[in-house]
Amino acid sequence: MARGEGAARYGGQTKFGWGFFGTELKRRREAAGMTQQELGRRVFCSGAYIGQFETGIRKPQLDIAQRIDAELGTDGFFGRMCEELINSSPAMHYFADVAYLETIATEIHAYAPMFVPGVFQTASYAHAVFKAAFPLALNSDVDSWVASRLERQHILEHATKPLLWAVIDEHVIRRPTGGAAVMHAQLARLAELVRAERIIMQVLPFSSGAPVLGGMVKLMAFDDAPPVAYAEGAMTGTLVDDPVRVARFRLAYDFVRAAALPREASLGLIESVAEEYADDN
Repeated sequence: MARGEGAARYGGQTKFGWGFFGTELKRRREAAGMTQQELGRRVFCSGAYIGQFETGIRKPQLDIAQRIDAELGTDGFFGRMCEELINSSPAMHYFADVAYLETIATEIHAYAPMFVPGVFQTASYAHAVFKAAFPLALNSDVDSWVASRLERQHILEHATKPLLWAVIDEHVIRRPTGGAAVMHAQLARLAELVRAERIIMQVLPFSSGAPVLGGMVKLMAFDDAPPVAYAEGAMTGTLVDDPVRVARFRLAYDFVRAAALPREASLGLIESVAEEYADDN
């Protein structure tokens, strides 16, 4: 969970960060008389991907930056800047970019060891999660974070896109986050989404032993750009688009999914635990 989900997309970036990289790329591309599509063809990616570099949504791999230099005749400018930013990038708040990428993804796969994934949370559950993480936060701030989280749920409105597949640890449904009433409503919401065939959800049971992944991971795929991975820990998150690292995250996620209960058994467990919360309430 990231505290600043409502923050401006590029908040915290310096003048000479990835935002500056994108601004310079657009300026020099236009000076060379090239469209995004033309430059993309020359450096072996899509025009839309070039557009994501220019807006700072995505960060190019070093080899792409070097090919851009060759095509624009920029004497290694973008390669050197890319290498410097990759090597010296401080811990940054990435979730605003992640929230945007969710809206254009064709597939979203997530593993959640602690909490229900944000795009499936009810307002009461989200409030309990934020309040637990920031117990001294003003209620007005918590309300704002909850509203921001709920806004992301518009991706559920389409009947089939994006494909949403989540694996949640059994801890997620057993831990009474917010109390019995909140958990009953939250698990009922999950069951509703599964039965409506809007999402695929599996539960990783306690009996599976130690999980392959120790933290939350989200994998996103796109029509016209390479996939990305997002890994989140305590008060921090990292957006990864290096192909080798993304592939490693994908393999680990596949191992988690293989160890999880089948879909019908997962739904049965979720609904059974929901009824236990109803009885407790």
